[in-house]
Amino acid sequence: MKYLLLLTGLVIGSSLFSQKKIDLSILTKPQKGIEFVGKDSLFSMRLQFRMQNRAAFLTRDDKDFSAGSYEFRVRRLRLKLEGFVYSPKLTYKIQLAFSRGDMDWDMTQESQVNTSVNIVRDAVVYYEPWKDLKFGFGQTKLPGNRQRVVSSGDQQFADRSIVNATFNMDRDFGFFGAYRRNYFAVLGSVTSGEGRNSSGSNSGLSYTGRIEALPFGAFADKNDYQEGDLAREQKPKLSIGASYNFNDDAVRAGGQLGRDLFAKTDMETFSLDLLFKYKGFALYSEFMQRNCSNPITYTSDTLSVQPVFTGYGFLQQVSYLFKSNWEIALRYAEVTPFSSVYNNPDFTSVNLKKNQEFQLGVTRYLYGHRVKVQGNLLYQLTGDLRAKTDAGKFGAIFQIELGI
Repeated sequence: MKYLLLLTGLVIGSSLFSQKKIDLSILTKPQKGIEFVGKDSLFSMRLQFRMQNRAAFLTRDDKDFSAGSYEFRVRRLRLKLEGFVYSPKLTYKIQLAFSRGDMDWDMTQESQVNTSVNIVRDAVVYYEPWKDLKFGFGQTKLPGNRQRVVSSGDQQFADRSIVNATFNMDRDFGFFGAYRRNYFAVLGSVTSGEGRNSSGSNSGLSYTGRIEALPFGAFADKNDYQEGDLAREQKPKLSIGASYNFNDDAVRAGGQLGRDLFAKTDMETFSLDLLFKYKGFALYSEFMQRNCSNPITYTSDTLSVQPVFTGYGFLQQVSYLFKSNWEIALRYAEVTPFSSVYNNPDFTSVNLKKNQEFQLGVTRYLYGHRVKVQGNLLYQLTGDLRAKTDAGKFGAIFQIELGI
C-alpha cells in the first residue's frame, strides 16, 4: 500500500509540475558558474563546484631520496551557492566541503570545542545598504592575512604556505563589516573566537581589523584577491595591507583552530602584506606574528602540556604568467618560534621547531583558476633551535583543479 501511495504522489506531483511554468532565467558566466534568477527579481542563486585531486610524496630526508610518505587523495571538494533574496542588497553565501581532508576529521578528535566534522565552511548573510558598504552576520573568513582570504581555488601553488598554516585566523562566527573605495578598504569583525562550527563560546570574543591601501587604484576584476596576474594588469597595481586580531580567552592552540588548550589565554596575531602586479608579473610578500599571554598551557599535575606557536613568519612569492597561460612561480617561507616555546627552562619537553620551505611551481591555466594543472617541487628544512641541528626533505606535488 505504501508503494502505491508513493507512486500516486509522484504521478500527481509530476502532473502539477508539468502544468506550472517556472519563471527562471538561467545564465552562465565565465569562471563564475551557473546563475538562476527569478523573473520577478525576488531571488537569485549562483552555483559553483570545484575539486582538487592530488598526488604527492616526500623523501625520507635530503640524503635518502626514497619515499618517506605518499599522498593520494581528493584534497578539496566544494559546493558554493551565492545570490540574493528579496532584494539585491540582501545577499548570502553558502559553501560546503565534502572531502575528508577538507572537513578536519583529525582535529575534531582532539577538540571538545569542535566535535563535529566541518561540512559547513561558509554560511553568511550580507546586507549592502550602499555600493561601498557591506555588513555580514554568520560564519565566514575573518579579514586576516591576504593569502588566507584568497580562495584555495585561486592559489598558484597546490597549498598555502607554512606561514599561513601556522598563524592564519581562518573562519569564525559573528558580525562582519567592510567599506571599500578605489584607493583603500577598511574591514572588521567581532566573532566568537572558537572557530567554525563550534559547540559553544565562552565570555571572551575575537576582534579583527584590516586596512588596505591601493595607491594606484583598484585592481582589475578583483585581481588583488587571486594569486598570479591572470588579469594581466595594464598599469602597475599595488596593495598594502595590515591585519590585527585579538582573541580574548582563546581555548584553542591557533585561536580559531588547533587542539584544545589546558587553560584559556589571550592571543594576538598581526600581519603585514604587500602585493604588486603588472603585465603578468606578480610579487607577494607577507609577515605574520603571534603573541600570547600564556604560550604553554598544562594540566594541574604538569604531566601534559599544550603550547601555542608564538613567533613570527615570513613569506615571499614571485611569478610570471606567459601569454601561453603557462606560469612559473617561486616561493620562500619560514616560521620561527620565540625562545619561550623552544627553550623554556620550566618546560623542557616543549621544543617547537623553525621551519623553512622552498618551492618551485609550474601551472598551466586551461580556463583561468577554474581548470588548471599544477606541479610543485619543494624542499622542507626543519631546524631545532635548541640543539642547533637541521633536517631536510625533498618533495613533489601534482594536482588538477576542475570547477565551474
